Amino acid sequence: MSDTSQTALPTPAQFDALVRARRSIQTVQFEPGHVVPDNIVQQMLENANWAPTHKRTEPWRFVVFKGAGLAKLAEFQANLYRQQAGEFVDEKKAQKLAQNPLLASHVIAIGLKRHHVLPEIEEVEAVACAVQNLHLTAVAHGLGGYWGSGGITYLEEAKPFFGLGPEDKLLGFFYLGYVAQQPGRNLRKPIEEKVTWVTE
Repeated sequence: MSDTSQTALPTPAQFDALVRARRSIQTVQFEPGHVVPDNIVQQMLENANWAPTHKRTEPWRFVVFKGAGLAKLAEFQANLYRQQAGEFVDEKKAQKLAQNPLLASHVIAIGLKRHHVLPEIEEVEAVACAVQNLHLTAVAHGLGGYWGSGGITYLEEAKPFFGLGPEDKLLGFFYLGYVAQQPGRNLRKPIEEKVTWVTE
């Protein structure tokens, strides 16, 4: 008797297609006003939670902004940037920080909760794996997204807004939406240029 309690896995060909369909889709390519259902976002987060994690520290932390929360994020990051830049403020950058979240259905802030039982780099790697799971789930649902790490990402003063402590890290933002403008062909250099086989 077959075990029907386990979900059927995708075929290797299906998995290959999913991985190779992943793109970084910018907010200007999203459909304005088309909101992703929260249950899909929840599934993205659930899959992120299954990322590999050394010593099971599960260091990823996410803050999800939607609806009026997008305006709150936009205002916070634009104002913080202006405060930090002072007389050297770049108005174009400030405007982008104030507008980009409003173009997305959801924005997910990506945090790292520091655990000192491991080197920090291993925690960063775990969070990156979680974001990849999140992004692939979005692709499986026909959605677009990208992980951005500019703007206020590495400012110490930004951390409290996202519930992060002084030793934690803000690692950027995942912008999510329906795709209005389909991306072009994605290219990679041959894997043979990046691999060395040791056979004896």
